[in-house]
Amino acid sequence: MSDLRESTRPAPEVLAAFEAATGFMPVDEGLALYAVALDAARRTGRPLLEIGTYCGRSAILLAAAAREAGTVALTVDHHRGSEEQQPGWEYHDPTLVDPEVGRMDTLPRFRRTLHAAGLEEHVVALVGRSPQIAALWGGRLGLVFIDGGHTDEHATGDYEGWAPHLDQAGVLVVHDVFPDPADGGQAPYRVYLRALAEGFEEVSVTGSLRVLRRAVPAAG
Repeated sequence: MSDLRESTRPAPEVLAAFEAATGFMPVDEGLALYAVALDAARRTGRPLLEIGTYCGRSAILLAAAAREAGTVALTVDHHRGSEEQQPGWEYHDPTLVDPEVGRMDTLPRFRRTLHAAGLEEHVVALVGRSPQIAALWGGRLGLVFIDGGHTDEHATGDYEGWAPHLDQAGVLVVHDVFPDPADGGQAPYRVYLRALAEGFEEVSVTGSLRVLRRAVPAAG
């Protein structure tokens, strides 16, 4: 995967838009995500999906990869913020609170982010709860990127809802995987371990980003 990352970098203006966007993904993980998304889109011809839009930082990279490969990026979020983004928690941003309703609303920032990057037409925003949308989804996907809520309920729901929709040649990407509890929450790590136990194999590791693909059955 290191060779793939070196040969498939986003255009400078895409990387600049990513770095300017509100969000938490480091550049090295972003470059790895873009490379694997572009590869998956080219190999499968399927849409690329992420769970956990927030303000669109990683959606920029998926949209750019989709544009390059002639497909589309899908991004799922209720836009009310995950647990750690609520008032009083570590990642709360008061500028993202809707003053009329007093709740988080990241959708306007997300739309401005995509507009600034010139990528609106390459993204379909699915606004709602991940399990509800997954239950209605009928197509196959080239990539599923799990980066939503970090409780066991939400991370497991994202995996159970969306992994079955992966194309056989598609990739599963899990963010914020921390084997050591001192580094971060364990729900994504448990999803990662479950995927390995259920037939996925690890393709690459970049920081807390894990890329997995379904293992190819051994020949007769």
